[in-house]
Amino acid sequence: MATALDDKLAGIMAALTAPGAPLETDTYQRYGVDLVTLKNAPPTMFHLMAHYCNEHKDKEFIVDGDIRMTFGEAFAASIAVGKALVAHGVKTGDRIGIAARNSANWIVAYMGVLNAGGCATLLNGWWTGEELADGIDLVECSLVLADRQRAARLDGIEHGAEILVFDHGVPWNEGLGALVAADGAEDAQLPALGPDDLATVLYTSGSTGKAKGAWSDHRGVVHGVMSYAAQSLMVLQHFESIGEAPGAQPSALVVVPLFHVTGEVPLFLQSFALGRKLVLTPKWDAVEAMRLIEQEKVSYFVGVPLMSYEIATHPDRDKYDLSSCQAYAAGGAPRPVDHVTKIKDKLPEGFPLLGYGLTETNAVGCGNFNENYLAKPGSTGRPSEPLVDLAILDDDGNEMPQGEMGEICIRSICNFLGYWNDEKSTKEAILPNGFFRTGDLGYLDEDDYLFIVDRKKDIIIRGGENIACLEVEQAIYGHDDIAECSVFGLPDDRYGELPYAVYLAKDGASLSEDELREYVEGRIAKFKVPVRFFEASESLPRLGTAKIDRRALRNQYAKVVLPE
Repeated sequence: MATALDDKLAGIMAALTAPGAPLETDTYQRYGVDLVTLKNAPPTMFHLMAHYCNEHKDKEFIVDGDIRMTFGEAFAASIAVGKALVAHGVKTGDRIGIAARNSANWIVAYMGVLNAGGCATLLNGWWTGEELADGIDLVECSLVLADRQRAARLDGIEHGAEILVFDHGVPWNEGLGALVAADGAEDAQLPALGPDDLATVLYTSGSTGKAKGAWSDHRGVVHGVMSYAAQSLMVLQHFESIGEAPGAQPSALVVVPLFHVTGEVPLFLQSFALGRKLVLTPKWDAVEAMRLIEQEKVSYFVGVPLMSYEIATHPDRDKYDLSSCQAYAAGGAPRPVDHVTKIKDKLPEGFPLLGYGLTETNAVGCGNFNENYLAKPGSTGRPSEPLVDLAILDDDGNEMPQGEMGEICIRSICNFLGYWNDEKSTKEAILPNGFFRTGDLGYLDEDDYLFIVDRKKDIIIRGGENIACLEVEQAIYGHDDIAECSVFGLPDDRYGELPYAVYLAKDGASLSEDELREYVEGRIAKFKVPVRFFEASESLPRLGTAKIDRRALRNQYAKVVLPE
C-alpha cells in the first residue's frame, strides 16, 4: 500500500498544480493526444535562463577551480557569446556542436548557442576523432566549439563543420576569445525564438552501433527542466512542513559529463530554477569529491551509482565533513540494491535517491525518494507528476496487467521528437500515440512503483528460462569486495544461451572465482548463476554515458569461450 510519505507528496503536488497555483497545468496536443503542460512554463530556454539569472543574479552559479561566476555574470557572458555567434553567421536552428570536457566555459558556450537561436549539439567528449566526425556529419553541424584536446582528435579527419577552439581554466572572454572577437558582435541582434524552435541534439550511447542524434524543441527541454524543478519544489515543501527546510544556497557537485542528459537537464539546467551553485571537477576522484563537498558545502551529489558508494565506503571518508550533503542521487544505471542501506548507514546526514529517465525523455521519468527508496530499494519509484504518463506495454503496444512484465514506455511533453535524419528508427521508437519505447523491461507494483527487470536485448534465455542480467549483477554487487561487474549471455548448443560474468575486485581485495560463485549461489536460483566468472585486472570498458559496455565485454569474452 502507499506510504504516508507517498500520500503527503501527492497532496503537495495536487496543491501545486491546482488552478492559480505555481505549477498550474494545461495541455498541448501532439500525436492526437492532449499532453499535460505547465501553464506558466517559459516559452523557450532563452526565456528560462533570462528569468532565473535575473532572479538569482547575485548568487554564485559556477565554481570551476579558480573561476567563479554569479548567475548574472554567466548570463551576461552568454549574451556576448550569442551575439558573437550571430555575427559569425549562425542562424536559428543551425546545429552548433560543443566538443569539450566540463568547465565554466562549456556552460557559457552552451548558453550562448541557445541565445543565438542555435541548436546545442552535445558531442560526446569521450569519442575518438572519427566518432566526433561521424556525430558532426550525422546532424550536419555547421560549427563546432571544441577544446584543444577534442580539436586535436579531429585534426586531419574530414567532416563538414568549421572548428572554433576554446580554452578552459581562464575567464570566458579569454577562453572564448576567438569567437567573441568576431566583427560586428557588439551590434548583432539575437533572434526571437518560440517553443517550436529546435533546441538540442543529444546522442544515444551507441551500444548497438553508431550513435543516433535525438533532437528536441524548446518546449520539450523547458518542460524537462521544469519537471525536475517541480519535484524539487514538492520535496522542499515537504521539508518545510516538518521543520527541516535548508537555509543555505543549494549546491551540487558536477562529476558527470554535461554532454550526457543526466548532467545537462536535472543537474545543470535545473540549477537555473533552483538558484543552485554548480561546483565542477574535471574528472572523477572520490577524495577530490569529498574535499569539494566540505569546502563548498555541497548539498546534492549525483553520479553513476558506484560513485556515491565509493564515497560511502572510502577509507578516508571520516577525514572530511560531508554533513552538508543531504542527497546522494544516482542516474544512468540502476543502483545495486545492497548499496542503498549501506550508503545511508555510512552517510547518515543524507539520503540515497534514484532517478530513471533517458536521453529521449530529456531525463524525465521516475524518482524514488528518501524513506520510500529505503523501503523499496529495487524500484526506480513512481512516475514524476504531473507530466509523465508511463505504461507497461507488450510488443504490439497493448497495456499489460498490473504486476506483469513488459516494455517500459513513457509519454510526456518532455520527450524528444525524433532521431535526426532517421525516420525508420524514429518510427520504431515512438508509437503513433506518442509513447516512447525505452527498450527496458519492467513492471508496476500495486503502488505504481516501477521495477526495471533489464534491457529488452539483455535478457538471457537459458533452456527456455529467462535470466535478467541486471538481477545477476545485483547479486554479485552484494559482495563487499566487488568494485565492478557485468553479466552477459553467450550462445550454447544445448541451452541456447548461458550466463557469464566478468568482475573487478576492489583495490587490495582478493576474490577468487570459486569464492564469488559460492556467494552468488546463496542469493539467486542455480540456473541464473554464471557458468564462468572472469576476473578483470582493470576497470571495465564504458560507454559515453559511463555505463559499463556490456556489448564490448560480450564480444571480448566470446573469443575466449566460443570455438573458432
